[in-house]
Amino acid sequence: MKPTLLILAAGMGSRYGGLKQIDPVGPNGETIIDYSIYDGLRAGFGKLVFVIRGDIEQQFREIVGARFERRIPVEYVFQEPGKVPPGFSVPPNRTKPWGTGHAVLAAADVIHEPFGVINADDFYGANSFRGLVEHLRSGNRDYAMVGFVLRNTLSQFGSVARGVCRVTGNGYLQAVTEITGIQTDGAGAKYTDGQGIVHQLDVSAMVSMNLWGFTPTLFDHLRDQFAEFLKNRGREDKAEFYIPAVVNVLVGTGRERCRVLRTPDSWFGVTYREDRPRVIESIRAFIARGHYPEKLWA
Repeated sequence: MKPTLLILAAGMGSRYGGLKQIDPVGPNGETIIDYSIYDGLRAGFGKLVFVIRGDIEQQFREIVGARFERRIPVEYVFQEPGKVPPGFSVPPNRTKPWGTGHAVLAAADVIHEPFGVINADDFYGANSFRGLVEHLRSGNRDYAMVGFVLRNTLSQFGSVARGVCRVTGNGYLQAVTEITGIQTDGAGAKYTDGQGIVHQLDVSAMVSMNLWGFTPTLFDHLRDQFAEFLKNRGREDKAEFYIPAVVNVLVGTGRERCRVLRTPDSWFGVTYREDRPRVIESIRAFIARGHYPEKLWA
């Protein structure tokens, strides 16, 4: 059975200022999602599941989903703040969903096979998808994370949040530490912690860009940890339940192992609106080198 590709596309991208998931970057109106799915299908994914919000469903289906529905099985699931387990309630002032872990959990009823997870607004590269599919189809029950080099994931237009990884000598994830406010600093990178102390970061460090591989066992783990999260933080208006936090618990307690797949590809994405021209230029360069056709979906 071919693995499924789960695309997290529910966010609006507040810093970017619009629905960046459907903003064209290719010469014929292609979005970053188009290029990710093109690479994913070539690598061997056999089904697509989009996590979206109900209020963007029609627009998303028309602009994005319709391109794939005649090529491959496609499902849509919805991430909404009110989707919480019985016995829990949503704070009255909460307007946003509960984070990437909550988004993945929204797909529990439609995924029954190994699956990959990606952000809709990140470009990961063909090699990244090939390595992930190879792992998912190998029969290996370990989870997987495709790791990128920090220097290749920074924006010159503002700070970013990255999951900085600790990896064992034999290539397994020990922990992911979510660091916000990472900025370029000459040839290096830095961030400022909550006490106002500036820290330097090794730009060759391995970081998570939310390109994961899981088996369906993850869904039971998500249910358990989401319930625990809501007990502790469910009254907060902006608390988020993140995939890396879930994986940290699982690998830290020995319940699961997560293989780190190092990719030679460079990541790029649209964190800020000013990033978009660079993305367009990068796509054109890939087309010129023959990595993609001029018209992606002929």
